[in-house]
Order: sequence, then C-alpha cells, then structure tokens
Amino acid sequence: MDPATLFVVVLVIVTALAFDFTNGFHDTANAMATSIATGALKPRTAVIAAGTLNLVGAFLSTEVAKTISGGIINEQEVTISAAFVLAGLVGAIIWNLLTWLAGLPSSSSHALFGGLVGAVIVGAGVQGVNFGAVVGKVLIPALISPVIAGFVSFVAVKLIYLIVRKLDESVVIGGFRHGQTVTACLVALSHGTNDAQKTMGIITLTLVSTGLQPSGSSPYLWVVLICGLAIALGTYTGGWRVIRTLGKGLTDIQTPQGFAAECSSAATILVSSHLGFPLSTTQVCSGSIIGTGLGRGTAVNWATAGRMLVAWLVTFPAAGVVGAAACALARLGVGGVVATLVLAVVAALAILRLANRDPVNAGNVNDVESKKSAGAVAPAVQA
Repeated sequence: MDPATLFVVVLVIVTALAFDFTNGFHDTANAMATSIATGALKPRTAVIAAGTLNLVGAFLSTEVAKTISGGIINEQEVTISAAFVLAGLVGAIIWNLLTWLAGLPSSSSHALFGGLVGAVIVGAGVQGVNFGAVVGKVLIPALISPVIAGFVSFVAVKLIYLIVRKLDESVVIGGFRHGQTVTACLVALSHGTNDAQKTMGIITLTLVSTGLQPSGSSPYLWVVLICGLAIALGTYTGGWRVIRTLGKGLTDIQTPQGFAAECSSAATILVSSHLGFPLSTTQVCSGSIIGTGLGRGTAVNWATAGRMLVAWLVTFPAAGVVGAAACALARLGVGGVVATLVLAVVAALAILRLANRDPVNAGNVNDVESKKSAGAVAPAVQA
C-alpha cells in the first residue's frame, strides 16, 4: 500500500472514532434520560454507568458490524476508496452535532448511513449502494421499531398501574426507582451491542476496501476495543441537551413509566442486534417514552414529538447531502481529504461555540427548558 493511501486510512479511522464519540454523547439519553428525569439515578452516576456498559456491550455481538461492512455497500462490484468512507463520516458527524445543538434525539445511525450512501453515490455511482439492504435492514426497521417499542411500553404501563393500583404511591415510586437502576443499565448495555458496532463496521469496510482485511470477515479485536472505548467516552461526557428533551420534553415521567420504557427499549434493541438490524436506538427509546405517556394517560408534548419526527425524516437525506459534498472534495486526492477534515473541524467548532451560549449540563438537565434554549418545548397537549 502506498503511503498516501495508508495516510487516508489512518484519517478515516480517527474520523470514525470521532463519529463514535459523537454517537455516544448524542445517545446517552437513550439509556439514562428517564432514570435521570425520575431521580432514580444521579446525572453523573448515570453517565458513568452508561459509558461502562456501552463498552461491555461492544464485545457481545458483531452482527450489526457485519451488516454495515458487508451489506450496505457493494464493495465487491465497485471500488470504494477510504476517502469515500471519510466523507460519509463527515456528513454523519456534522448532522449529529447540529441535532445535538437543537436538543433533538435524532438517529446517529441514519446520519451514518445517509452520509455514507451520499458519499458512495458521488464517488462510485448508484451501483455502489445495495439499496435492497438499505430498505430491508435500515429503513423498514426504522419505521417498525419505534412503533413496536411504543406499543410494548404502552401495554406494560397499563399492566403496571393495574397491578399496583391499591398500593401507596410512595411505595410504588420508590420500588420502581430501584428497578430503574437495573433497566437503565440494560438499555446502556444493549446500546453498546448495536451502536458501537456501526463504527466497527465502517472501519472494517475501510480495511476491506483497501485490501487490509478479507471481505466478509468479522471486525478485528483491536477495532472492537477502540470503538467500544470511543463510544463509552462519548457516553460519559453526557449529551445533556438531548437528555433534557427525552427526560422532560415529551411527557411527565414517573418511575413505573421509566421502568416500562427502559424494559421495552432494551428488549427491542437486543433482538434487533441479534438479527443484525442496525436500527436507531434513539427512535426506539423515544417511541417507548411516548408509549408510556399514552399508557398512563398523561400529557404528551406532541409539538416536541413532531419536531423529532421531522428530524428523523430529514436525517438520512440531510447527512447524505453533506456526505456527497464532502466526497466531491475528498476524491480530489490527499489535499482534498485534508481540506474536507479542516472544513469539518471548523464547522464543529462553530457549533460548539453556539452551544456554549446556552449550556446544558448535569446541574441543570432537569430544569424546565427556557425559551431561548434550542430544545425549548411548546406547551403539552393532553393525550
């Protein structure tokens, strides 16, 4: 391998780990938002537990990684260069940061797939994308999984309140608060089995496309390790803006609801990981939370839910457009790759500067959102 190609491969791996980090802090809310909102776990304790269990979960399965490295892109029919993969990662990272700034729990998974598909179409043509796999293993699960998780949590909440209706409310809340410490950790573990693998798949795809790894093989152990560490570190930093939206912006959550939402989310994610479906854990957890609100009969903030739905619909094509633009520049050679990364870093720093104007952190994550906050919520409507 010539030095220029090796240099680009190294840049891709570093960029992939940067995406993995943003995936972690963007999706911390999936595991811990309800537990933080109900007081079952303190914010800092929650993110430490989530980071640790994401790392453990990364070692439990590689089915999702195989889907990405050998299913979404037709690397055997067209030449997929490392620069294309890097461009797709840039599209995903920028979209992750933008939705984090807005406090929107959008899908890091769809951002990744959208960015990658957009980059490959520009770099290798439409024949470089396996659209059958995109529809069957990405888009259809994206439509079905939040509905299933929402329905399961709806039924679970109905049953829970039916069973405990004669018990003292303080006893119920206290008991389920302890239960949430277990279910929240289970969601974090399941998140690691699904989301950490997406970056493993991207790095494996890069190694395969450059001849450094046989096609169809599983991720190397060192790839699993660094991806697990990156997503764990990102999770530990806590995506507090998104945590606030999921924990406080959709519905008023009590501990029985949080318990039900986390159980249904974990079950849905673990089954999908076993089947190799790289679904959006964000959509699953959001659907579960809405289902608990409907099941309990409390107010659901449909304005916030609507904003989230728009973000879900826009994520894939928006990240695809950024990935395509990045690929148009990156394919010019090493200079184009470096220029793409420089522009991405400048954009990321600008987003972080905007976020610092109205910070959300462990100390104020459970506060009522201000009007100037990017994640501000309209008045709730009774479900």
